Amino acid sequence: MSSVFHRNKRKQRHARHTRKHHPLIVLVGQPNCGKSTLFNHVAGYRSISTNFPGTTVHFTESHIQLDGTTFDLVDLPGIYSLNSGDRATEETMKYLLEKRVSLIINVVDASLLGRSLELTLQLMEYGIPMLLCLNMADEAERKGIVIDSTELSSLLQMSTVSTIANKGVGIDELFKQVFRDVAFKHPPIKFKMTRHVESVVMNIASLASPVLQNEHLPPRLAAIKLLEDDPYFLKYLSPIGDRLRGLVDAHSKKLAEAHGQPADMVLSAEYHAAAMYLFEQVATVRAPIKSWRTRTDDFLMHPFWGYIFMTAILLAFFVLVFKLGSFLEEPILSFFSRNSEILRNAFSSNSLLYHTIDGMVQGLAGGLAIILPYLLPFLLGMALLEDIGYLPRLAYLVDGFMHRMGLHGTALIPAILGYGCSVPAIMATRILSSARDRFIASVMAILVPCSARMMIIFGLVGFYLGGIAAFSIYLLNLVVIILVGAFLAKSMPEDTPGMIMEIPSYQWPRLKNLFAKTWLRMKDFILFAWPILIVGSLVLSLISYFHYDQYINKLLSPITALLGLPANVGITLIFGVLRKELSLIMLMQALGTTDVLAILSPAQVMVFTLFVVFYFPCLATFGILGRELGWKKAVLASLISIILALLIGTMGRFIVPIFW
Repeated sequence: MSSVFHRNKRKQRHARHTRKHHPLIVLVGQPNCGKSTLFNHVAGYRSISTNFPGTTVHFTESHIQLDGTTFDLVDLPGIYSLNSGDRATEETMKYLLEKRVSLIINVVDASLLGRSLELTLQLMEYGIPMLLCLNMADEAERKGIVIDSTELSSLLQMSTVSTIANKGVGIDELFKQVFRDVAFKHPPIKFKMTRHVESVVMNIASLASPVLQNEHLPPRLAAIKLLEDDPYFLKYLSPIGDRLRGLVDAHSKKLAEAHGQPADMVLSAEYHAAAMYLFEQVATVRAPIKSWRTRTDDFLMHPFWGYIFMTAILLAFFVLVFKLGSFLEEPILSFFSRNSEILRNAFSSNSLLYHTIDGMVQGLAGGLAIILPYLLPFLLGMALLEDIGYLPRLAYLVDGFMHRMGLHGTALIPAILGYGCSVPAIMATRILSSARDRFIASVMAILVPCSARMMIIFGLVGFYLGGIAAFSIYLLNLVVIILVGAFLAKSMPEDTPGMIMEIPSYQWPRLKNLFAKTWLRMKDFILFAWPILIVGSLVLSLISYFHYDQYINKLLSPITALLGLPANVGITLIFGVLRKELSLIMLMQALGTTDVLAILSPAQVMVFTLFVVFYFPCLATFGILGRELGWKKAVLASLISIILALLIGTMGRFIVPIFW
């Protein structure tokens, strides 16, 4: 078995045109079941990530070869059930209904088998051939859960394969079985509900069957979804659903009267009962093994020591990033400084050619000498914390604070994602059901220092003032986010439910996965942001040559005067709206030197950084805010960040000199 990826655009276009001739295999599973790890092991990180049409929900696809046959492999987004409630679930249901899927690989967390089988039973209703992958088998064993996969396969009448995806165990066997099952094309069975519920479902299905004869939709699935009053299916089946509405309403009323609860809850209870019955038939639960993972959590999630360790881990993380970044930055800057001297000697410093070449070189130097030395270790460290499993524990520790602020605990998840990039952080607010919570979480997310602003913190404050000074900005930022979140929550009162969040087990990270994940995230900077840096540096150099910078700086002089900064710093704030990294590169170019402390005082360096960290989000983030929240709320969120930046920068102008 080997994976094949079409590496150039011509081949990718050709693959899209010919894909209909390849068997289509889709991976479906709940979040944190190891589905994407399995996909990456087979297809590699050389895959295509694509948005569902008209949405920001994405799936990943690639091509694999099994015994000489090419298959399309698609990793659909993680979902907990097939009851629509978010865009990811709706798009998954739509994909399964509209695509000619040859086989579903239902990936389940074997250590959470009872809960996971509810999704399995729902998938079986689609009538698509299925294979059950019992992933994380080692974690189930650690928890004392022994699964009789042969009996489970017999009860479900589908192939069952155990795997440990993060170690590559069982994956060859899984895809050998995939090859056999695709050829066999055996549709799954339909599990029987209790007698009364089953009779109601089949009655609606029999009446719906003639109406659905031209639709690629099993009548039984349509009956269940109509009884569940599923909003996506009501829209999908319209006007067919309207013709059956009276019949469905009558049966829903009968179910509610007979069972004492609404029809959708009756069906949910049926799936849950069936899943638990299967679990009891195939699983034996023994005393869990007391492992190092459990003992580690005794400390890292302790109600007191957990916060001490959290502070120590984050402090060590930021100091290490600073130390490594500054170690790499200084010699690279020296190299470009020497070459800048050569450039000045070769061309007249007043010539257009000199300004053109120097602007491009400064942009190149800024990316290579200032941003990459900090971005690479930061992204690698974040990937390490993520793969180990510490980030969800961090969210758990801070959940109590979130509730005291009057926010849903899951509002922390977009904030954590914001440390990477504000755009996916804003998109992640979709997990919150309340429009009020989505707005507050979005405001908090845009205040979090993304990786671009992190470059400014480390490349400017960290490099010139030290790691402790850089870490103090993160602490201040955290305090401000908490205060702003609490203020918005109190001014927009609403009851918030408790947080239900899965804490994955600790895992030993694989170096291959770490480096591949880091490269994927860093690739966006290299291919997208770095060219903008070079062009922005060139534009600033040309603006300086034609003396337009004087007008821009004069226009922004009220802000720079308020902050106590030199007037020629004003133009850098304009470029920071495009990409936050540009503020740092443009600052050095506007000052005419990489030795920032030769022009600015330590206090001014801190004030500049504080302002840039909090002020207007980049254009990409503003666009996502408008699409997710509406443009009025996007403008309001941006105004909040600008006002905060001015307040904090002005206060810093008078307070920072006490310390620096």
